[in-house]
Amino acid sequence: MQIPRLHPDTIEEVKLRADIVDVVSEYVVLRKRGKDFVGLCPFHDEKSPSFTVSQTKQMYYCFGCQAGGNAIKFVMELGKRSFADVVLDLARRYQVPVQTLEPEQRQELQRQLSLREQLYEVLAMSAQFYQHALRQSQGQKAIQYLQSNRQLKEETIQQFGLGYAPAGWETLHRYLVEDKRLPAQILEKAGLIKPRKEGGGYYDVFRDRLMIPIRDVQGRVIAFGGRTLTDEQPKYLNSPETELFSKGKTLFALDQAKGGISQLDQAVVVEGYFDAIALHAAGINNAVASLGTALSLEQVRLVLRYTESKQLILNFDADKAGTNAAERAITEIAELAYKGEVQLKILNLPDGKDADEYLYSHTPEDYGELLANAPLWLDWQIQQIIQDRDLRQATDFQQVTQQLVKLLKNIANSDTRNYYVSYCAEILSLGETRLIPLRVENLLTQIAPPAATYTKPVSAKKAWGSGKSHSPLPTERSLLEHAEALLLRIYLHCPEQRQAISDELEERDLQFSLSHHRFLWQQILEISSGDGETKNFSFPPNLISRLQDQFLEFGSEMGLISHLFHVNEKNQKEILRTPQVVQAAIACMDLVMLEKRYRHFLELWQQTDPEAEPERYQSYYQAFYAEKIKLQKIDRQRLFSITELL
Repeated sequence: MQIPRLHPDTIEEVKLRADIVDVVSEYVVLRKRGKDFVGLCPFHDEKSPSFTVSQTKQMYYCFGCQAGGNAIKFVMELGKRSFADVVLDLARRYQVPVQTLEPEQRQELQRQLSLREQLYEVLAMSAQFYQHALRQSQGQKAIQYLQSNRQLKEETIQQFGLGYAPAGWETLHRYLVEDKRLPAQILEKAGLIKPRKEGGGYYDVFRDRLMIPIRDVQGRVIAFGGRTLTDEQPKYLNSPETELFSKGKTLFALDQAKGGISQLDQAVVVEGYFDAIALHAAGINNAVASLGTALSLEQVRLVLRYTESKQLILNFDADKAGTNAAERAITEIAELAYKGEVQLKILNLPDGKDADEYLYSHTPEDYGELLANAPLWLDWQIQQIIQDRDLRQATDFQQVTQQLVKLLKNIANSDTRNYYVSYCAEILSLGETRLIPLRVENLLTQIAPPAATYTKPVSAKKAWGSGKSHSPLPTERSLLEHAEALLLRIYLHCPEQRQAISDELEERDLQFSLSHHRFLWQQILEISSGDGETKNFSFPPNLISRLQDQFLEFGSEMGLISHLFHVNEKNQKEILRTPQVVQAAIACMDLVMLEKRYRHFLELWQQTDPEAEPERYQSYYQAFYAEKIKLQKIDRQRLFSITELL
């Protein structure tokens, strides 16, 4: 219900009539001490009472956590509810006439409030009817199911208000409409009966089903879930959407779990009603259920109100359906998780069991230990990606790498991303520690945005000069990859150019930027170097054959560089003018190194205080300006070469 702006007179009248001792006493045991009242604070854990309520001032205050305010704020903070919602509730309780700032909305508001009150009343009466029916002879199979199949004790059955809907077509309808004289239209709006398509009249929505009341966070019945006791489909039937009930915005047992969630600073979300009920019966009172639907963003935000650290554990079934449900839930709340706004963990119980089944043969302590060790959602997703994959097979390796890269790209926090890059690199290395740096570079190359080219600083300290700035090229990375690949192909297929290429790289102190190219160059050096030093090359004539043999143990890298061992018609044209192509490739690699140095000195200069360290400030300025001049020169050379030759 959209609540219009309330008139200040209504708010003031509520403050006057809602006695704070009366309101707080519903939630806290208060004892008189002098002219005030004291009790244990509901906002934090304490053993000695530091929570005080002043009836004369109509205020509360906690000397332990400094929480304080009036009756309205108390209910808002404790129930995580909106101001208008709390004022309306207190107005109804203390019989305060509700006025809005817009007089024309007043009548519609009163109509909606009246309808909601009637719906709450009829649903409460229905819940009592179902509970009564459970204890009758016709409800014996339902009570036996609860006690034998679900192993629930009497106190749990009563705690959750479980009941039974008789098998007749009009049992509830006759009781509420004919006996209690309630309007049939209200029952229909509450989702309890439906009109017959032929012949007029109504029939009960729930028949011969075990009834599970669904309550809002304040404990009021707003809907029902009905489980069949036969082979009838669907197995579970929920109330339709109503004025009070929206399946995607409601969590089962949240009214029972909100205290436990706040106390443990953690929420557990399970799939089914009986999973949540079983956990509460076992003393695990921070569990809620998602009503058998995909967990929505609204449901997540609702439950996160009660946990300060925003820790959420999804305990869905470990079968295919449960895994799909977990993945859908992750997709729904991925944005929050990537930003760190929710600490999301995934718990799959052993042997594919759900929480209810698991507790039949295990203790609550066993379950608590599994909760404590539940993996973070990213770890869980990584395990799902590599599950049943053979990373020694090139196809599986490539597919897994692509999925991991897609996952890593979305991690906003750089520290978190770097951690998982290393973690994924270890997985992809298959125990070969020497491959981990290569895997890290390979992943970073794929997940990083295109390398930023240098630009002229533009503000006070950054505005170091004038003139036309260097224009970034959108194809920078592809040109670099092309250039490095050309250089390596020339080295492999043109033995007469090997010495010149080696000399150029050594003289300019250049390295290959792309990890797979760097890895191939390292293998070339190992084969070509007679004594392990790069300056003593032997340039073996069978270099390509030896490299191919050596790469048999590195199947994944072979897929990235195998094309370099072959020359087609296009490659042949590219390497016909090898001196010019070598010059272009070297220039392109040189540009990358210059850009790195340029950005390094520029960052140092920007971070230096010119008044505190004038000499260092001037030194960094000269350094990055010198690199800029080199960049302009080498870029002109690179642009000409790429345009004319490649």
